[in-house]
Amino acid sequence: MRLVTYAYRGQTRAGALLGDQVVDLNRGYVWWTGQGIEESSTAPAEAVMPSTLLAFLQRGDAGMRLARQLLAAVEEARHSSSIERALREDGVLFALREVRLRAPIQRPPKIVCMWVNYRAHGEEASIVPPTEQPIFFSKFSTAVIGPGEPIVIPRISQMVDYEAELALVIGKRGKDIAPHEVYDYIAGYTIFNDVSARDYSLKRLLGVVGPSLIQKTFDTFAPMGPWIVTRDEIDDPHRLDIRLSIDGEIMQDSNTRHMIFKIPDIVATISQVVTLEPGDVISTGTPPGVGFARTPPRYLKPGERVRIEIERIGVLENPVASSGEPQIEN
Repeated sequence: MRLVTYAYRGQTRAGALLGDQVVDLNRGYVWWTGQGIEESSTAPAEAVMPSTLLAFLQRGDAGMRLARQLLAAVEEARHSSSIERALREDGVLFALREVRLRAPIQRPPKIVCMWVNYRAHGEEASIVPPTEQPIFFSKFSTAVIGPGEPIVIPRISQMVDYEAELALVIGKRGKDIAPHEVYDYIAGYTIFNDVSARDYSLKRLLGVVGPSLIQKTFDTFAPMGPWIVTRDEIDDPHRLDIRLSIDGEIMQDSNTRHMIFKIPDIVATISQVVTLEPGDVISTGTPPGVGFARTPPRYLKPGERVRIEIERIGVLENPVASSGEPQIEN
């Protein structure tokens, strides 16, 4: 499945893709039970099939199973033109072009990012990468934006950089997770851009090398999306091409097989420190080609467009804007 958060006429809700259509999960469940296709529950529809993706993930495997059954029911119902028309009129079914996709998880409980998880990225940055265990840092959830929303260059930074990354989304609460159990805790995968203000790095501020919260967590510095691809659709997340371009010029072009620490070790290590919860986002590090390591350095400029492609997931695109520039909301 591809799980989305979509906006339509002022409402932001959880959905799932059915080809080039979006199925509203909560309204779809109401239709489903009302048709007698699914046995009615005594619980309110919002409790069984929530209208936000974060609440949906908190339903765990039960919610995933129900969503798959719902999509199959909608697909079957669309064979009747009159039923399909009713689904559209009732706000259950939308053409993808009718809605605006938002970040799948708009306010993740936690955003955790890996520091130097590709050896070639460490080499270009003159950093010896960690080898004993992964090192991680965080971003604030207010940095999150979705596809098509602008990365805003803050007034106080002139060195805003890009970092294409594969991210995973946690689907089940866990602490001290064993590496062989990690995939049971993953809901799915998405695309993440770990935007960074290099003039606020620890090296520039204090003369030391290491992960820094301040350079990572400006507003709009966590583009994410366009959807979550559930884990059953990606058998090996360590065999995915990953590419970033700016206005068509390729800057990063690699494959997730080059990660130093793989996902089981990443998640297991983090879970020894903090309890992981549904909706937590863990980004797995960036390959080489970032702007600050180029000669001359290549930083983002207003008017440009950043495009990240990850095999079997999709495309995340964001324009770049200057601070104070009007931001369009719809």
